[in-house]
Amino acid sequence: MVTKKKQSKSKARPVAVPKTFKAFRIHDDAEGYRSGLEKLGIDDLSKGDVTIRCEWSGINYKDALAATGKGKILKTFPLVGGIDVAGEVISSASKRFSTGDKVLVTGCKLSENRDGGYSQYLRLDSKHVVPLPAGLTTREAMGIGTAGFTAAISLYRMEALGQKPQNGPVVVTGASGGVGSFAIDVLTQAGYEVHAITGKVDQFDYLEELGARQCISRHDLHWGQQPLESVRWAGCVDNVGGDMLAGISRVIDLWGNIAVCGMAGGVGLHATNLPCILRGVSLIGISSNNAPYRLRKLLWNRLADKWRPQHLESIITKEVSLTELGTAFDVLMDGESLGRTLVRLS
Repeated sequence: MVTKKKQSKSKARPVAVPKTFKAFRIHDDAEGYRSGLEKLGIDDLSKGDVTIRCEWSGINYKDALAATGKGKILKTFPLVGGIDVAGEVISSASKRFSTGDKVLVTGCKLSENRDGGYSQYLRLDSKHVVPLPAGLTTREAMGIGTAGFTAAISLYRMEALGQKPQNGPVVVTGASGGVGSFAIDVLTQAGYEVHAITGKVDQFDYLEELGARQCISRHDLHWGQQPLESVRWAGCVDNVGGDMLAGISRVIDLWGNIAVCGMAGGVGLHATNLPCILRGVSLIGISSNNAPYRLRKLLWNRLADKWRPQHLESIITKEVSLTELGTAFDVLMDGESLGRTLVRLS
């Protein structure tokens, strides 16, 4: 009798990290607050049981705040910036990942209390690392990034509280930004009628291309001053906060939901609780940075499948290198950015 030997699966060998590589690092010391491109070695980085060769990252509002010092984001210094990263595992002490695996991380305290994604190589904690879903490249994953992931959490949590397309239109504020752009696309994919509010009237065509059925200039909005005003929408994904959020809360229909995920218009909220207790309106906090791992895997698989943005290449409006980060941050802080800016790392 001839027996067939079981072949063992060979494991790829770890790849050596260059002695030095480029990274965008942020300092705050006796010389002041500053950021820029540096050459680092692997031992200069935060420890982790997975080492990756970084391929792509992206620029978020939080990244610009951290790099410019206009927001207190970093808890320790110096750190490499960038809250998003995707690349290839080159060595792993974790049983969950092997050399050659494509992976991504968004949030998880990157560029807050450990080094972030604006580096050509990075060490990560495997408990935060998500396998790249089938059907997405690392570039596409970072095109989606924290912005698209935040939009997906918003819809997921709204639907958990009963939001349905048949309830009526959902409005997106700060619609021309990264999260707003993805919210329009993902909501449309899920069957919702989406309305968009933006201060950039010259971007109405862009928002309609993403799926917005109605575009509204924020300069033309006139909220009534009563705690409850005439109903206009069944739900909202709010990227603005401040007076915009207060006004929106007064015009959401019975049992509608407002996903609160941005602060472009300020962190204050001058409103009453009457929409909540008389109409059952829910304010849902969206914190993508510390979303549980189970939810991360679920939503990334969904973003690669039925919630996959259909206009991803339209939302990705720019690509920059590590050397061009400073200029890109200035554009975002000046309110001149549109959609999503990618960062080439390899």
